[in-house]
Amino acid sequence: MKGIQLSSYVKGPSDLTVTTLPDPVPAADEYLISIRAAATNFFDLLQIQGKYQHQPPFPWISGMEFAGVVLHAPPTAKYPIGTRVFGAKQGAYSTLITVKEDVLHAVPAGWSFADAAGLYVTAPTSYAALHLRARLAPGETVLVHAGAGGVGLAAIQIAKAAGATVIATAGTGEKLAVCRRFGADHGVDYRGKGWSAEVLALTGGRGVDVVFDPVGMVEASLKCVAWNARVLVVGFAGGVIEKVAMNRVLLKNVSVVGIHWGMYAEKEREERTVEKVWDGLLGLVGEGRFKPTVYDKEFVGLESVGAALQALGGRETWGKVVVTVPEEKGSRL
Repeated sequence: MKGIQLSSYVKGPSDLTVTTLPDPVPAADEYLISIRAAATNFFDLLQIQGKYQHQPPFPWISGMEFAGVVLHAPPTAKYPIGTRVFGAKQGAYSTLITVKEDVLHAVPAGWSFADAAGLYVTAPTSYAALHLRARLAPGETVLVHAGAGGVGLAAIQIAKAAGATVIATAGTGEKLAVCRRFGADHGVDYRGKGWSAEVLALTGGRGVDVVFDPVGMVEASLKCVAWNARVLVVGFAGGVIEKVAMNRVLLKNVSVVGIHWGMYAEKEREERTVEKVWDGLLGLVGEGRFKPTVYDKEFVGLESVGAALQALGGRETWGKVVVTVPEEKGSRL
């Protein structure tokens, strides 16, 4: 098979190279998947440089999200050979991968491999944040920061499906247009100093009920929240972990809550929280209320992973940046 394997950290995505590696052999309870598309994530950029919180031992293959075709399945498989599936596991920047069933889902009807490749990480994070942590209710107003990003576009669609009004922020007119295309009712440029006042004006001075923040804008957002608002700490893509003036939290009865989606499978296994989130999310997909958010520039072949990650890191993209992987010939069990 082909893959992007690291034996040492690199300075950046332009240093990544594709090599020929032995085909993986699935264990008795594993699937073998022929990868046809792989999605990029910011944590991929951090991981290849040794800056991420989860660093596998060398050597390891980069990438996490994928979609492809089942080549080999366990005896009691839910997904038989030939099924189109998507999932997540370390090693997605390759042509073959072995995975267990609990990280797989069938590609939704009408979705391409590229559409599905970027669904596994961002979409359930946004769904869990809004429904499990914020308890979003119909008629409420949600402020979605970095609305044109992967989690942002997912949050916009999920909030609209829940009956909310959505105010999205972004840093360019093009990205604000993307937010509106995916359902945002209003768009605000957060590069301007008066963006929080603009948000207040859009709510008639009341403020927003929920803030969805994957950037690190909690402090400024507290200027435009309503009484009993919930602020969702989704991530720190802006690069700074904030120190928040807690008097603002107190005065407006605000709840500041985190969302660590990756830990639900461990911490709430008996509650089946992960399964419930996927049931809700894939239900929206089936109803046509959640659509693919793939960036419209095409990246083809594992050799283009570096360029895709470079574009993602340069903030020049929107949605999910996905690399399509042509079918590898002659690599079968």
